Amino acid sequence: MAEDIIRTPAVEVAMRRTPRHLFLSGVPVQQAYADGTVYTRIDARGTSISAASHPRIVAMMLEQLAVRPGQRVMEVGAGTGYNAALLAAIVGDTGRVVTIDDDEDVVEEARKNLAAANVTNVDVVHGDGALGYAKRAPYDRIIATVGAHETPTAWLEQLSAGGRLVVPLRLRGAASRSIIFERYEGGWRDQGSEVAVFSPLRGIGDDALQLVSLSPEQDVILQVHNDQDVDAAALAAVLETERRKIWTDVFFPPMVPHEWMDLWLACRLDNAIMRMNVQPTAVQGGVVTPMFQWGAMATTRGADFAYLTTRPTPARPDGSRLYEVGVIGHGPQGWDLAHHVSEDIRTWNATYRSRTVRFEIPDAPVEADPSVGRFVLARPHHPITVTWQ
Repeated sequence: MAEDIIRTPAVEVAMRRTPRHLFLSGVPVQQAYADGTVYTRIDARGTSISAASHPRIVAMMLEQLAVRPGQRVMEVGAGTGYNAALLAAIVGDTGRVVTIDDDEDVVEEARKNLAAANVTNVDVVHGDGALGYAKRAPYDRIIATVGAHETPTAWLEQLSAGGRLVVPLRLRGAASRSIIFERYEGGWRDQGSEVAVFSPLRGIGDDALQLVSLSPEQDVILQVHNDQDVDAAALAAVLETERRKIWTDVFFPPMVPHEWMDLWLACRLDNAIMRMNVQPTAVQGGVVTPMFQWGAMATTRGADFAYLTTRPTPARPDGSRLYEVGVIGHGPQGWDLAHHVSEDIRTWNATYRSRTVRFEIPDAPVEADPSVGRFVLARPHHPITVTWQ
């Protein structure tokens, strides 16, 4: 459930009163209200292209958007229509919601679901979400429920003065955050962000990824994005090479997320970070020792490969433990790559761990200075500045 995420009565009422099961035809009611994502449409590659998002993510992004009664809202990514119905409940009869999707089947399904739920203040539009929908602009709020690698110009232009944009931006490699942007005199500045990963925007803003297998059994898979360079042939047998392990003396309490360390590595490493997804067979067979059950963050350099691992410290007097971050390297220069990653982790821990990270889309170019924690993520139209301050 999403009760611990919800902070405002408007979001709570919308989520309690909007029947989620009506947007998941053919899905058992228990599954429809379960604490997880329900995938509703899969493409030929086996990739999800439409889903009812995890209730926690839905609630978190609604809180980020801060919608008010009577406002005009544009949503990119119609999905099942459920999120549009929640927005419609918040804006009320005096407000209006436009939701856009480039898949005609998804659009028809969303229209059918909204009608079944008797939601009448939503327009479902078939089109490229990156272009927005100028016909109903300006909007008080714009939200993307698909991942984007760059904030499209149309979204920024179609916001009203004082408007708010919430977009899950893939910043670099596997690092992705749902960021609140509002206008200031020098561009767009974040008003907060949370970890969030969505299926990528398609059309002119396409940000598709490729999958690279590191094992003959295909139980160790790298997710590789457009801003990463991976030599699949050179890495085909990399896990069969000698394993080199380095411990960093960097510790985390249990259940504390590693999101800011991951973002630091995404910005610092030449090949950013990527998700290494693993199956239990790979762990049980000793092929990999990842940080989490699902896998770990990783990076590559030519024929070399490194990924993150962890180990518990001895129990303290109160019975609690910390967990130390480690790096495992494979390949001809695997130790050197693992050492490089471990040094970046130590630098983050010593100098930047306690700092606040801010995101901006500036109007004028900004010069990067990694030595002080300022990075500029290149984009064709709207580069993103990430600053540890």
